Amino acid sequence: MLTNISALTRRKVSLLAVVAATLSLTLSGCWDEENPTIPPPQNIAQVVTSGQQFTLLEAAITRANLGSTLSGTGPFTVFAPTDDAFRRAGLGDIAAINAANVATLTSILLYHVASGSIPASAIAAGQTAVPTSVSGSAPIYVTKASSGSVSVNNARVVTADVQATNGVIHVIDRVLLPPAGNILALASNDPQLSLLAAAAVRGGAAVTGALGGTTPLTVFAPTNDAFVAAGFRDVAAINAANIATLTAILTNHVVANARVFSPTLASGPITTFGGGSLTVATGSGEDVTILSRGNGANASRVLSNGVISGNTLVQNRDINATNGVIHKIDRVLLP
Repeated sequence: MLTNISALTRRKVSLLAVVAATLSLTLSGCWDEENPTIPPPQNIAQVVTSGQQFTLLEAAITRANLGSTLSGTGPFTVFAPTDDAFRRAGLGDIAAINAANVATLTSILLYHVASGSIPASAIAAGQTAVPTSVSGSAPIYVTKASSGSVSVNNARVVTADVQATNGVIHVIDRVLLPPAGNILALASNDPQLSLLAAAAVRGGAAVTGALGGTTPLTVFAPTNDAFVAAGFRDVAAINAANIATLTAILTNHVVANARVFSPTLASGPITTFGGGSLTVATGSGEDVTILSRGNGANASRVLSNGVISGNTLVQNRDINATNGVIHKIDRVLLP
């Protein structure tokens, strides 16, 4: 009898031990769920390094030796291009980034950095010029649409308010390029726009002064092929044209007091500097056409950017100037 009681007691003790061990594991699991491991706070450079979509941005920061800057106290606001954004800009891999001119790359990266922490909620409706860290403090133009979407120059913000210990990151889908001159200078230096530059000179001081001035403009710029198709086959033909007629044509391509980048191009009428009206139509993807009265039903197409030879950017739209924006088009807009 005593033997049976002793065995029963031993079984109860063993059962209690199992229950106690199970309860201990259960409580431990609950504690882990209620008190998860919190990752240490990260500065902007560390956020970029740990982000899978920023491998090319990380390589660019390393190449430009800006890691210590973006690890500093700040605060900074960084508009961070994704890997796909770098590929669209012709910097498709780390080798291309390491082959880039360091001074140029540094200028491009600093054009993505603004002083202070600017959350999305602090961005005003409409377009705001935000000074950047690039030499000369060339601003970027942040636009908040009525829908609440935000764009920066030619880029869209795809993820806002990524927090860091020294500021905030907004993820964007394009690389921002700082301006390399005013509209007249950029047209004069572009082989595709040499006839437009010649037409501006033929138009006289009023035209060249506007294109080289400080008033913000958006210019839909016909390429040389577009001028040839319109009957202006070379500079001699442009110089032989009636100045008043040529000026009327040129001013029909200009929108005054506006920096209209691709993300803010919307379907509908716009008034030109010459007092005419253009009709913009946006389609799927990047498809944008412009119709002018003098062209009948033949609309002009805004040319898309592209990359050739693997790493060379062909920029046709959203060409950033100190005094506005250029979009190349394939047809002269006749008033």
